[in-house]
Amino acid sequence: MKEYWTPFASLLGVLAFCQSLIQVVFPPELRFAIVKLFNRIFHGFSSYCYFDITEIDGVNTNELYNAVQLYLSSSVSITGSRLSLTRALNSSATTFGLSNNDCMVDTYNGVTVLWEHVVTQRQAQTFSWRPLPEEKRGFTLRIKKRDKTLILDSYLDYIMEKANDIRRKNQDRLLYTNSKGGSLDSRGHPWESVPFKHPSTFETLGMDPVKKQEILEDLMGFANGQGFYQKTGRAWKRGYLLYGPPGTGKSSMIAAMANYLGYDIYDLELTEVHTNSDLRKLLMKTSSKSIIVIEDIDCSLNLTNRKKANGTSSHARSAYYDMGEMRGGGGSGEDGGNNTMTLSGLLNFTDGLWSCCGSERIFVFTTNHIEKLDPALLRSGRMDMHIFMSYCSFPALKILLKNYLGLNEVDLEVAVLEELEGVIDRAEMTPADVSEVLIKNRSNKEKAVRELLEALKVRAETNAKTGGPRERDAENVEEDEEQEKRALETPKQGCDEFEEESCKQRKGNDEKHDDIIKK
Repeated sequence: MKEYWTPFASLLGVLAFCQSLIQVVFPPELRFAIVKLFNRIFHGFSSYCYFDITEIDGVNTNELYNAVQLYLSSSVSITGSRLSLTRALNSSATTFGLSNNDCMVDTYNGVTVLWEHVVTQRQAQTFSWRPLPEEKRGFTLRIKKRDKTLILDSYLDYIMEKANDIRRKNQDRLLYTNSKGGSLDSRGHPWESVPFKHPSTFETLGMDPVKKQEILEDLMGFANGQGFYQKTGRAWKRGYLLYGPPGTGKSSMIAAMANYLGYDIYDLELTEVHTNSDLRKLLMKTSSKSIIVIEDIDCSLNLTNRKKANGTSSHARSAYYDMGEMRGGGGSGEDGGNNTMTLSGLLNFTDGLWSCCGSERIFVFTTNHIEKLDPALLRSGRMDMHIFMSYCSFPALKILLKNYLGLNEVDLEVAVLEELEGVIDRAEMTPADVSEVLIKNRSNKEKAVRELLEALKVRAETNAKTGGPRERDAENVEEDEEQEKRALETPKQGCDEFEEESCKQRKGNDEKHDDIIKK
């Protein structure tokens, strides 16, 4: 055994001597320069170039590293054989990505690139204000030199956009509301939020499929229209007005929009907004890719049609606008009288310069009485698409039957379908009323259909005798117009009486003054 060990030990001694000699003859600086020179020579003959993307840039987190990690987690681009599974905070989805020191190939615009996830142990740390992780992580991107311009110009931006989309889809959406009285939360924000868990989708929405498809196409055209809006010089925003009787699914439509686009919702309560300045501040604190909602806007602010003031005196119209400003923002109790938000402030909020402080925003207003809103609020540019949420139609009824009972058109008898189709329009029942009948009897499908048909017939007979909701709504509109006309005339009459009393008082004072002079 010693015969074999002695030459091996001698060889190790020679190598150690050579290593010591090299360290003495070639100092570290010279060895580093030689290695650097060889690398340059090697890369000069190589057709590839390499880019390192580290997890930590100095003491700050590298956002590009996080974006690449999310992008590579998409199932479309994954080609690696060994994957790691993760779930982010406030996320409802599990994502997977490259394991340590694994590689994968990706293709962009016909160009093939190679990604490698490099993980090494970090050397002993010196003093640092921020402790660094034990492992040093990063991605190495290998591309051909001829593709360098394409990759640096657009590929990395494409990765950032895709990562933002993945992050938004994985995270739970939020529902915001403005704080009471304009107060700020602990972080100095005027909005309070809760997770948005509404399950409404366009598939479950009980409305005409043709109208539903029009809305879907409009929403998708908006979400994908950044280039169009920039080319035409328009702010990247869009307004939708949802109007119709109560119970026709306006709130469910808003939830379906948010779930379809993956946007957050800002539910703006105008009664808690005191001034136009407060309204602008709230708008500045909203994020992009969001839906700003004002529900029942005709009840939140005095937005009565100004054309109804025509024919009255200028004094009455002035009083009318003053009353509109005083009632702006609603308000209640002692604070209500201090609200000075105006219709002009709301118009600038939706279509003024301040509406352009963000991008990819949707404004949604809802109302039960569109005839009460001022035409300036309804024009294109503010409310671009008007969506009438009508009473339940036969196509919408078939969707509700499938949602609540699991019944398709072929599961029902032809005679029953004909009866439902013949009575549904005359009944003028809202989708909410139809849904309630189905929910109560969902354990017995036959009974549910039978009860629904009976309820529709009863409602149709009642409408035939009383005129139906549409006719009653028309009568209410006429009554409202009469009340508004009397309200506009009241200030004028009061002012005339006040002026007449003032004239009598001045005349009396003048007579007393003349008597004193005569005496």
